[in-house]
Amino acid sequence: MSGPIQKSIFAEHGLKTVVAHLMEEIQLLYMADDTPWIVGYSGGKDSSATLQVTWKAIAALPKEKRTKPIYVVSTDTLVENPVVAMWVGLSLDRMAKAAADQDLPIKPNRLMPRVEDSFWVNLIGKGYPAPRHKFRWCTERLKIRPSNAFIMSVVKQSKEAILLLGARKQESNARAKVLARNEKFRARDRLSPNSTMSGCMVYTPIEDWSNDDVWTYLTSDENPWGHNNKDLLGMYAGASADGECPLVVDTSTPSCGDSRFGCWVCTLVEEDKSMSAMVRNDHEKKWMKPMLDLRNALDFRKNPEHKDHLLRDFRRMGGSVTMLNGEPVPGPYTQSSRENWLRLLLKAQSEARRLGPEEVKKLELITLPELHEIRRIWVTEKHELEDNLPVIFKEMTGQDFPGIRMDDSLGLKPEDFAALKEACEGDQNRYEMIRDLIGAENNVRHSARRTGLMDEIDVIMKKHLFGSREEAKGFYLNLGLGGFKVEEGEEPKSPDQPIA
Repeated sequence: MSGPIQKSIFAEHGLKTVVAHLMEEIQLLYMADDTPWIVGYSGGKDSSATLQVTWKAIAALPKEKRTKPIYVVSTDTLVENPVVAMWVGLSLDRMAKAAADQDLPIKPNRLMPRVEDSFWVNLIGKGYPAPRHKFRWCTERLKIRPSNAFIMSVVKQSKEAILLLGARKQESNARAKVLARNEKFRARDRLSPNSTMSGCMVYTPIEDWSNDDVWTYLTSDENPWGHNNKDLLGMYAGASADGECPLVVDTSTPSCGDSRFGCWVCTLVEEDKSMSAMVRNDHEKKWMKPMLDLRNALDFRKNPEHKDHLLRDFRRMGGSVTMLNGEPVPGPYTQSSRENWLRLLLKAQSEARRLGPEEVKKLELITLPELHEIRRIWVTEKHELEDNLPVIFKEMTGQDFPGIRMDDSLGLKPEDFAALKEACEGDQNRYEMIRDLIGAENNVRHSARRTGLMDEIDVIMKKHLFGSREEAKGFYLNLGLGGFKVEEGEEPKSPDQPIA
């Protein structure tokens, strides 16, 4: 279904005149003070047009006036659509070289989330369920924190920064409302204060451009850092028409899930239209099919026969049980679920490398630092002393995991855990309780102070009070038995609520 007809800013005065006036405005703003600029670049059309017109405006200035830095920042969530991620990576490399060759103060920067904030560390490591609208834990960790940390580091050093974004009023009604609201608070011409970061002003050069205006400009004006804008148009041609994924600096910015190119694992929407279209329309993109299958497996809406609660613990992250309408509210993914997600991810990575062209033969869907952090969480925080990550890695890749076994200090081997399971006579809850107690003791065995051990033991004992969802439900029906109270609550809206 086609959207409303968008008004072209080039209709009255023509492209050349409008662009010339905009370049003059950019030059005047640039020379007005010593405040450094930061340009948000996602690799999509709007951010490309914003950077291109800015680049050309600054390049047209005399060398002695090109004094203050322009930082180009691109946030790599590590789960970007790999086609777009490769495009952006190549763009940043070419920008760095072109800026040096042209003697421009443009400095490209690739921003990434901290390892502990990454998607797979939170989902496979900690067990956070795949994001959904009531439990959207990803955007803050993957996009907002990295970009804001960089922006605030510039503000701290220079006292102020100006952020250039490719936001457009005609992109969506929501975006138009945000830009209109920001206009009311402009401290100086064309600069709006950022609502979440003190000392940061926002400049949106192409805010009045239509979608067609952006493409008209990009395809009629040569890219200054050596990319071919017609290749960008070709990349869009294989996907849906929702719009690009912007640099996210606050929660008012539209989610990648509502954009054309977002995270390939995104479950905030019912379908990854861009990846689906690429796989369907381009034989050379068939290597992404295993990734699309994994994304759909993560989406609880795609697998009604595997109800979400079967993949998740009936207890919260801390071991408590919260009841809602007589049912335990699901907590983190279980150990078996997390191990299965890792198997599927490593399989998708191997299949993509095998089926894909030369440039994806070393594709990393999950990085080695993420795998090390997941392993640490499993063994030291979750007391999963079997240390199964190296076993799974070898099983799925055929290669040894680069690291020693983390349970060597215990003096326990896989056969010891098998014997413990046998001794527990099939009682999984009892096995996990004993294993957790061993893990808690192991964490402090080399410490001079054992502060907190008794508290952790108390938590472990309460966590394993119920052996199953049915036991918890049965206790709830007889609330008060033994003086233990089951908490009545609701589905958490963020990992910082009871689940975390």
